[in-house]
Amino acid sequence: MTQRPFLFTIVGTFVAVLGLVLSGSSLGYAAPAPGPRLNPPMGWSSWSSLRGNVNATAIKAQALAMHNNLQKYGYEYVNIDSGWFSGVDEYGRTTWDANKFPDGIASVAEYVHSLGLRFGIYLVPGISAKALAENPIIKGTRYHVRDIADITLPGNTINDSSVAIDYTKPGAVAYVQSQADLLASWGVDYIKMDFVGPGGGRIPADNRDDIRHWHQAIVNTGRFMHLELSNSLSFDDASVWQRYSNGWRIDGDIECYKHCPGLTNFKVRVSLRFTDVPKWVPFAGPGHWNDLDSIMVGNGPANGLTPDERQTMLTLWSIESAPLLLGTDLTKLDAFDLTLLTNPEVIAVDQSGHPALPVSQATKQQVWFANNHDGSYIVALFNLADTPATVKATWSQMGISGPVTARNLWTRTDLGRQSRSYSARLAPHASQLLRVTTHQS
Repeated sequence: MTQRPFLFTIVGTFVAVLGLVLSGSSLGYAAPAPGPRLNPPMGWSSWSSLRGNVNATAIKAQALAMHNNLQKYGYEYVNIDSGWFSGVDEYGRTTWDANKFPDGIASVAEYVHSLGLRFGIYLVPGISAKALAENPIIKGTRYHVRDIADITLPGNTINDSSVAIDYTKPGAVAYVQSQADLLASWGVDYIKMDFVGPGGGRIPADNRDDIRHWHQAIVNTGRFMHLELSNSLSFDDASVWQRYSNGWRIDGDIECYKHCPGLTNFKVRVSLRFTDVPKWVPFAGPGHWNDLDSIMVGNGPANGLTPDERQTMLTLWSIESAPLLLGTDLTKLDAFDLTLLTNPEVIAVDQSGHPALPVSQATKQQVWFANNHDGSYIVALFNLADTPATVKATWSQMGISGPVTARNLWTRTDLGRQSRSYSARLAPHASQLLRVTTHQS
């Protein structure tokens, strides 16, 4: 069992809808309750579809589309990624681009909240080149930004001319606290901290102290703000990420940018997650989850994935209880994709918080499973090959005493009694998702 991070000692509970979902009942919308969110976040992030072309009008349009089409299924976060900021304020804190957000970020957050949704923002650790050059006073102190700077070390892994914060210097902790306080005052519910090291990026950097201090600063604000780390975080430091954050990207970007015609590519980008996530499974749990990056389902062929590949992507993310943050344009939802994104039985698998492990990864025909600890198991069958193949799930290999009763969660149909195993002929990159319930023979 993994240690529950002390950030979440505040009383909180899972969304109390899983019983309805598992029985096939529809989900009714209710405004999200305040306080910690212990289940994997669901929502949308701007980067994949908008890149840096974010502005108040675009974000509000996405929020309204989520409210109209997805909110009642549990999607609630509207997150602005990179592109929202321009320079620093009088205390050296990142501030918004007034051309894109003429009324400020708080007004956008207020609109999002008015729909019963939650609002997220994007930052990178360290001291920006702009803050260093202007050298303003740190709010509430007599120290200036340069007093806390370590110019010999990079501030993050992106190589953006930022420098590290020296936390042995007076004023360093106050600087981080002033930024957390500012975000809280805007009504931020989610912070994506990008280019965190050790991990991916262009240059080596160590931001472990930054994350520890951001964690405490968030606690000190009195406002729960989900802290998500990106990207390709170091596995050697998994216990640090688990203790001081709510989630961490295990790989690089899901987008393939100019390397493919759509937003992503199955063989290069999606399949990598199958290889990399198993070792991270022991670190996932209530309030801290393995992040597989944005879901590229929503815009049909523009996703860059076939219909089977879209279902497989959602199957993997769901059995891993990964965040379900959509990267597609919510104002252009494809009808078929919408049926995938709103399948309540699949959403329930994600939200139940039981990450799955593979029986074996010796071939491209794989079976993954998770014990729900209620007499039922989630079993996923994957054909990761480029040609059709049969995938067989044998219950004894998963520690399941057969026979079982099986249900196909994607088609929402009962498959009846399955004595010792279950087999399915799957198209290339296709999948099935089952709930199997044990019973005495």
